[in-house]
Amino acid sequence: MARPRGSYAKGIAKREEILDTALEIVARVGYSRATVRELARAVGLSQTGLLHYFGSKEQLFVEILRRRDLVDLRTATGAGGGADGDGEDGRADGSGAGGGNGEGGEGGEDDGSGPEGAGFPPDLVGALAALQRHNAEVPGLVQLFSRLSAEAVEPGHPAHAYFRDRYRDVRAGGAEAIRASQSAGELPAGIDADRLAVLVFALIDGLQMQWQYDPEIDMAEQLSYFWRLLGR
Repeated sequence: MARPRGSYAKGIAKREEILDTALEIVARVGYSRATVRELARAVGLSQTGLLHYFGSKEQLFVEILRRRDLVDLRTATGAGGGADGDGEDGRADGSGAGGGNGEGGEGGEDDGSGPEGAGFPPDLVGALAALQRHNAEVPGLVQLFSRLSAEAVEPGHPAHAYFRDRYRDVRAGGAEAIRASQSAGELPAGIDADRLAVLVFALIDGLQMQWQYDPEIDMAEQLSYFWRLLGR
């Protein structure tokens, strides 16, 4: 029997509420302190009821990262001249969750798709600088990304496909934006765009890790210095 449309819509709405609330909590308290019990209490559910929407704790945190990707995309797009970025708490504005099947009560394994939208705005340098400034305001989400990406290197980890495909997609999108910058004369034409994209995102990951140990590091400024070394 087909699921009643009203029930389906309510399930989607509750899932969206969970992800938005979880993103705020993780941004504030970090991965280590954001327990399933706390997240469930914040949205008026039991722990079992919360996980019913995602299938497992690990998959819940993968979906939180997907929502973070959506916020990051909006931040980058805003820096590139599109829609405005989001506020300091890391909350998305409510339109569409990244990833998952979107049905209330239907958790499941990661489908392997990367971040919501693999492309970058034309101003790659400005977009990445905006993202680093935003990341400095949401340390809990930076911690979540760093911790989960390290744990997910094992192929059997629930988040492995997410990170594998995420890195593939951001490298491809970054290389495309680099080539556009080269065509516009903003970056040296002789640099291999695909290799530079690998280096740029390795640098960003490394800066985020160092920043967690020393918050005095200005991630956006360090990235800007890297571009200046390239003649940008």
